[in-house]
Amino acid sequence: MKFYRFQLKRKISISDHIYNYTKHLADLANEDVVIEDENKTLILLSSLPHEGYETFVLTLINGRTSLSYVEVTTALVNLELRRKDKESFNGTSAEVLTVKGRSPNQKGGDRGRSKLKS
Repeated sequence: MKFYRFQLKRKISISDHIYNYTKHLADLANEDVVIEDENKTLILLSSLPHEGYETFVLTLINGRTSLSYVEVTTALVNLELRRKDKESFNGTSAEVLTVKGRSPNQKGGDRGRSKLKS
């Protein structure tokens, strides 16, 4: 069955992968094939490449007795968003770096600090 060999393809976003997976689930449901929620979840997690998702999957399943499909898909979408945010942040980080220190105009004086009077 093609469904059990479903794998995340390179250059495909997690959101698109989940959408395609959900389409397969809908097709199976239309053919009166019933797949339990936890099995849907495990097949989805198995479709992820080992590289890049191993830590995510291990963290997600650690100490759990069951997994919810909605919970896992939400966590995957959040992971994708965090990765995109990190990529965009890393791409612009050089633009937001500033150098702190004295400008040539400043004098060493008291720098606006109040002095204690006794």
